[in-house]
Amino acid sequence: MEYIDLKHRPHVGGNVRLPGSKSISNRALLLAALAKGTTTLTGLLDSDDTQVMRGALAALGVSCSPLSPSGELSVVGCAGEFSVPEAEIFVGNAGTAARSLVATLALAARSGARYGVDGVPRMRERPIGDLVDALQQIGAVIGYQQNPGFPPLTISGGAIRINQPIPIRGDVSSQFLTGLLMALPMVTSREGKPATIEVLGELISKPYIEITLAMMAQFGVRVERYGWHRFIVPPAHYVSPGSYAVEGDASSASYFIAAAAIGGGPVRVDGVGPNALQGDVKFADAMAQMGAQISHEENSIIARAPLSGKLYAIQADMNHIPDAAMTLAVAALFAEGTTKLTNIASWRVKETDRIAAMAKELRKLGATVEEGADYIAITPPAHLTANAAIDTYDDHRIAMCFSLASLGERGVPVRINDPQCVNKTFPTYFDVFDSLQTS
Repeated sequence: MEYIDLKHRPHVGGNVRLPGSKSISNRALLLAALAKGTTTLTGLLDSDDTQVMRGALAALGVSCSPLSPSGELSVVGCAGEFSVPEAEIFVGNAGTAARSLVATLALAARSGARYGVDGVPRMRERPIGDLVDALQQIGAVIGYQQNPGFPPLTISGGAIRINQPIPIRGDVSSQFLTGLLMALPMVTSREGKPATIEVLGELISKPYIEITLAMMAQFGVRVERYGWHRFIVPPAHYVSPGSYAVEGDASSASYFIAAAAIGGGPVRVDGVGPNALQGDVKFADAMAQMGAQISHEENSIIARAPLSGKLYAIQADMNHIPDAAMTLAVAALFAEGTTKLTNIASWRVKETDRIAAMAKELRKLGATVEEGADYIAITPPAHLTANAAIDTYDDHRIAMCFSLASLGERGVPVRINDPQCVNKTFPTYFDVFDSLQTS
């Protein structure tokens, strides 16, 4: 097994330039593909997940230029009409790509079309039934190749009709709603009438839906939102904005903000600011609640350790930033008291069962951990266990957040198994992490 050993570094600081946001990159690629006209994307992330999306679009006949070292790429939009009627689409373990592509293909498929959608073994365990149910109610023809409710899928041409509101659950994954929202303009523009989506249950990860709505508007489709339970998609076409700049990844910013809070800082994180589209910029507020010193510039966040030198436990609802909440779980190892993170049921259906995995790995470091269906509570030990070997479950965020255990006065050397899993969103993470200055 491959691994990386991280030495103990009591103090770190420095500057970090974030890679492009994975969430925005994959949305931008798909919207540019569905739009009329050519879109030049800048700052695009080059990672496993975005390569999956680019590969899928290529398989569907969408023309994209090679990705430049600076993250620039041009996409020739197909105006919602894919030139390839049959294709096998591999989605890896990319949830955003899988859910949005399934919805897009289901609504784009014409008579005689056939698309297969499959991924890695873990993707076959990640639910998609709620999205499929919603699509089937409006005439999509989707079949399960193996287990009902899960990929792999077969999608064929269907007679799509939007004569009534489309119900979809919102309490499992916001990606189901994102996929439906992004795909529906292909139907509403063709039929010349709007479509209404009704969300059943509490919608989780609302900031990710805000990203979707904002980006759809930038590509010419403005969705009406009534609270978080009703969305009306107008009869409008996607139109290229000409160029689109991808923000730095706010989820990735969380590791360096926490690194500063634990290891002293200051750490300046460039690429996202307080007005970013991504809800994970609110992670900085959570670290401030724990005591970290946080300041902002237009496109940067600067973090330092608490003036008192101590972090304090918090109890917080993490529905709005579930991905970045994993970083808080490791920061809790350095806080006084018990940190409880709630409303994180979505962790169970991510790249791995993140609640179970985080609990197991935190215990390796000596923490007392209580886990429930939708929460985790972490009480740090008096002394962390040195040289723990952290398993990563092919989950990029577990690898990145546990690197923080090596920092600060209370940090310890730690081994991260299978570190290459960070290729999913941040291939150079450990190089950047190592570049933080030590004093």
